[in-house]
Order: sequence, then C-alpha cells, then structure tokens
Amino acid sequence: MNNIDFISKQVPTAVGNIQNTLQLFSEDCTIPFIARYRKDRTGNLDEVVIEQIYKLQKEYDILTKRKEAILKSITERGSLTEELGRKIQASFDLNELEDFYLPFKKKKKTKADTARENGLEPLAKIIMSQNGDDLDHAAARYINDTVVNEDEALQGARDIVAEWINENSYVRKQLRRLYQRKASVTTKVVKAALEEEKAKKFEQYFDWSEGLQRAPSHRLLAMFRAENEGYIKLKVAVEKEEALELITQVIVKNPKNKSVHLEQAMEDSYKRLLVPAITNEVLQEAKAKADATAIQVFAGNLGQLLLAPPLGEKRILAIDPGFRTGCKVVCLDEKGDLLYNETIFPHAPQNETAMAMKKIRSMVNSYKIDAISIGNGTASRETEFFIKKIAFDKPLQVFVVSEAGASIYSASKIARDEFPNYDITVRGAVSIGRRLSDPLAELVKIDAKSIGVGQYQHDVDQNLLKGELDTVVMRCVNAVGININTASKSLLSYVSGIGEKMAENIVTYRSENGAFEDRKQLKKVPRLGEKAYQQAAAFIRITNGKNPLDNSAVHPEAYKIVEKMAKDLKISLSELIGNKEKIAQIKIAEYCTPEIGLLTLKDIVKELEKPGLDPRKSAKVFEFDSSVKTIKDLRTGMVLPGIVNNITNFGCFVDVGIKESGLVHISQLKEGFVSDVNEVVKLHQHVQVKVTEVDEDKKRIQLSMIL
Repeated sequence: MNNIDFISKQVPTAVGNIQNTLQLFSEDCTIPFIARYRKDRTGNLDEVVIEQIYKLQKEYDILTKRKEAILKSITERGSLTEELGRKIQASFDLNELEDFYLPFKKKKKTKADTARENGLEPLAKIIMSQNGDDLDHAAARYINDTVVNEDEALQGARDIVAEWINENSYVRKQLRRLYQRKASVTTKVVKAALEEEKAKKFEQYFDWSEGLQRAPSHRLLAMFRAENEGYIKLKVAVEKEEALELITQVIVKNPKNKSVHLEQAMEDSYKRLLVPAITNEVLQEAKAKADATAIQVFAGNLGQLLLAPPLGEKRILAIDPGFRTGCKVVCLDEKGDLLYNETIFPHAPQNETAMAMKKIRSMVNSYKIDAISIGNGTASRETEFFIKKIAFDKPLQVFVVSEAGASIYSASKIARDEFPNYDITVRGAVSIGRRLSDPLAELVKIDAKSIGVGQYQHDVDQNLLKGELDTVVMRCVNAVGININTASKSLLSYVSGIGEKMAENIVTYRSENGAFEDRKQLKKVPRLGEKAYQQAAAFIRITNGKNPLDNSAVHPEAYKIVEKMAKDLKISLSELIGNKEKIAQIKIAEYCTPEIGLLTLKDIVKELEKPGLDPRKSAKVFEFDSSVKTIKDLRTGMVLPGIVNNITNFGCFVDVGIKESGLVHISQLKEGFVSDVNEVVKLHQHVQVKVTEVDEDKKRIQLSMIL
C-alpha cells in the first residue's frame, strides 16, 4: 500500500486531489494558502480535509520508518523469514508491527531466558507440542547442576511457554480486541485522600466503574488526574475467564491432550505478561483518544473566541476592576495605543465614588472616548453599575469582556516590550480594552492554554495541544487578514508563510522605513523571499495603498486578470471594485488560465464585490439582570440572560453576570436528544437560561435552556 492508497482509505475525495495536495505541501505551501488560492488543484478541499491529508501523510511516514527499522533489526539477527517479511510489509497498524517485532526485541533478562540457559527449551517444546507425553517423566531428563528436580525443570519450561504465548501476535491481537470491546475502568479511593479537602472534587470517582469504551473523554481525564494526584487507584480489566478462553482457542491444538502445565503457562502468561502489556496499551490508547477529544473541543472554542465580534477602530476607556486596590483605568486611541492611565477607588473600602465619577467623565471628554470596556473579574458587576450611573455628555456603549489570560499577558515579554515604562496593572487594563476593539489581534499574544476555554488542558498531550491550537490561530488570522501597518509581531507571526523571525523583520523594516505602501514592498524585508511572499501576500491588507487590490483578499498573482476584467469593461480598477452592477457583467469562464481556474475566479469576483470584508460580526452590548450580583441572589426558577463562555462535550457554561458560571448540561440545551453541544450553542452566544439548582457551598449552579 502506498501513501496515496493509505490516505484515500480515510479521506473521501478523488485520488488526484490528494496527489495535488501532497505536491503543494512538497512545494512548502501552507494550509491556509492551499485552501484559499489552490482550490482548482485540490478540488475545493477545505482546510480541515487538507490538514487531515497532511497528518495522514505524517502518520504514513512514521509507519514506514518503523517498518524499515524493524525489518533491518530482524534481518541483522538473521531471523527474517519470507512470511514474516510479507506480514510486516502488509501491516499498517503500529500495535501489530510491534507484536511482530516483540520476539526479536532486546529486553531485560527474563525468567524464560534463564530457563533457556538451563537447557529447558526442548522441554518447553514438548509441552507446546501437546502430544500427550508423560511430562513428569520427560522432565527428569533435564535435571542438571542448575535444575535440581523435575518441578524446577517444568517450572522453567512453563516460563518459556508463557513467553511464547505472550509473543504470539494473534493472541495479542485477539486479547486487544477483547479489551477494546469489553474492558471496564474501575476506580477506588486511596484512604489518605478521604482526609484531604482538595480530594473532594474527585469524590465521584472514589468508587466508580463503567465500560471503558463508553466513558466520555472528560470523565477519563478526570480519573487520570485524580490518579496522578494520588487520590484514587485506577484499574482496567476484562473477565479473566473470557480472556483465557480466547488464549486457549489460539494455543490449544487438541483439547484432549492439553496438559495441566500448558494451562498453568497460559494463566501465567496472561496474568504476568499479557495483562500488564495490554492494559497499559489500552490505557494509553484511551488517554490518547480522550486527549484528542478534549483538544478538539478546546480548538473549537478557541476558534470561536478568536473570531468573536470586534468593535473596530474606536477610542476605548478600559477598566480592570477591583475593590481594595482600586480600578485601573486606561484610555486607548483608535489603534489601541495608550493615551492615559489612572487608578480610581469607587468601591469599598475607600468609597471615593464622586471623585471617581468626575475622573471618568473628564477622561471620556478629554480623550473623545467612544466605548467603555470592563473586565469580568472581581468587582466587575459593581463597576458596571457604577459606570452606568454616570451622566455622560454623549451615549456610550458599555461592554463587559473576559479577563481570562490578561494577567498572563501583562507579565509577559510581549507586554514588557510594548509598555516598558508601565507596570503589569496598566498592561492588564490595556489588554481588556484591546480585546473589545479586536479580540483576535490581542488574544494571539497570550498562550492559548491560558485563555480559559477548555477543560483539562494541562493534562492532555502538550505537544499535540500546542500544534492544534497554533493551527487554529493561524486559520483564524488568515481567515480575517491583517493590516500590515498596525499588526503586532505576535499577529504577523501567524500569517501564512511568515513565522516568528520574519514577523520580527517586518516590524523592524516598518519602524525604519515607515508604513508599507503596497504588497510588493514586502519583498524588500530582509530574508523574505519569493516563496514567503507567495504564501503571505494575499493575507495582508494595506489600507489607502497604491493599489486598491492590496486591501483585498485577491492574490497578487491574479492582479493582471482583474486589471483585464476592468479594461474589458472599459472602467478603471478603482471603478470596478465594489461595483456590483459591473461585476455582474463579468463572464468568469473567459478569464481562466492554466494557473487560475474557475473556482479561484469565483472567489475573486466575490471578493471584488466587498473587498477586505471582515468575516466577523460587530460587537453588541449585552445587559445582565441588574438584580443578580452574587450567587446569593440566585433562586431556583429564575430566568436570566447570559453569555455562553465555555463549551464542553457534556454541556456549556453560561455567565449570568456573577463570578461563578452556571452549567447547562447537554440534556438541558433543548427538547430532544443532542449529540453535539456545538449544534445548539456557540461561544459568546447570548442565551436565556433558567436556574434549576444552586449550591452556594460548592459554588455550583445548574441551568437549563428549556424554559
């Protein structure tokens, strides 16, 4: 099986599309570039499928390299038979490959090795032959200086047989299938945990059992964490009798001649060798699946968060609220640059409300503020009520935004480089303001794990998590496009073909030479070659540049075609852009070339209608119920407005305007069965929820969207 066959079995698309996609990867093209500008070569595959092809090719390469290593090792030992070679070449299952290799793998000295050194392998072969021999009589022939009696001889022979059974690839395959179908996961509390307060959050798993296959990812990850923290013992098992019966079916040739020694060897092999190996393997597989599911949920949430509606280029007054230490206030211009900062103390214990109101009014007027952004942490609701009491000279929109990760940003090198003369409190308030104007541009500066839109992010495979989240960020950044003259180094680094070092070079070039006037100027940036330019150019935007197409998603390689369209219509390029009447007259098929086909041309025409259109919606003000300020104000049966602030496989969490978010279980999202939470709700969606249960001690709130 070659790589194309391997991929096509798992990706439902034409072989030619897979071949072309792999060819584009070999040409160092990025996924966003391929998905957007090479649709005619890929058959219009989307980013998800293109990424799947990329991952499957990597998986194929890993399997191929492992096969080569196994074949080389067995060949060097002089043990490779023609049949074994065929089996290894035909296999594309990593577990099966390792099973084939197991008898030849270097390992620590085993009981079977010692028995072989003592000359007991012939006796083991007699046991395995199942010819009805008198084994006690046969064992007497193997007594020597190191084997003192028949019992020791038979024990050593059984050790060898047990190892052979363990190394039987078909036994392992059958047993593995049994575990995958019928294994149960069981947990028991560690006595010491009963006395620890921190262990209470895991009390559900102090005595728990369920089918491993049916256990959802979040529950498995919770069990793994509880075990890692020493609160429970976790065990995976199948029915012993059923497992031994499977082994018997493979090993026993003639049930009439099955000896007690073979039975003992099978049981020993199962208990001592197979169970530890298979359970460890099955647990690793379950953990990998749970990780993948959790990461998928995290990635989906992150994508929705990054593409949250921006307010746009407005002057913003941002507040990082607090009680004792006061509220940190900053004023930002349309570009997000810091104009002024101040600390006010409108709440207890200072209660300088009147003075704080005067200062806020003065800042709003002096810096021509358009909107106010308030962090949703401690004192958020109190600060929102305080702001809404102020009589401003003009209507102002007041937004409450998530603070998640703001403290991480404020202490980061990125923040120190941006604001070397300000402390972390000011930087945190700036982040709160910028999140309102452009969430994507600000959140890319923060480690995605710190944004708070997933579960068990510290328990899953960290390399896999980082890779997946980086892919999501890149996808979002390139879907929106970036203004190259205002974008931060962090934002630029996610542009197709750019990367961290090139982003730094672009920022340096911009600071030394002024704003970019056209896309071609990118080629003057040190070390930014033709390939990087090809991948990046169409994802950057230049407003008021020399070429109006530079502020669109049209790729420079298609400029001549667009210019010809305008010429054929006898109008200028500027007159064509945004002119739906003229654009409707374009006969797209006439402009096809070997490089640019019909699918790409359709995208070009669509882009010309609304060049540079931001795919995100505009930010809208949300009003929480003013009567609810803390969890103590909640009552069963209340119907409240809320915002979805996290999504999991088992439901979603909703912010109803207090510190604690409430859980809407998947069964309470709507009438009827729901298989996927994302089918019903999205991150930041405005919803109505009913309070069904409140536990003040545990700070838990149960909500329902079935009103």
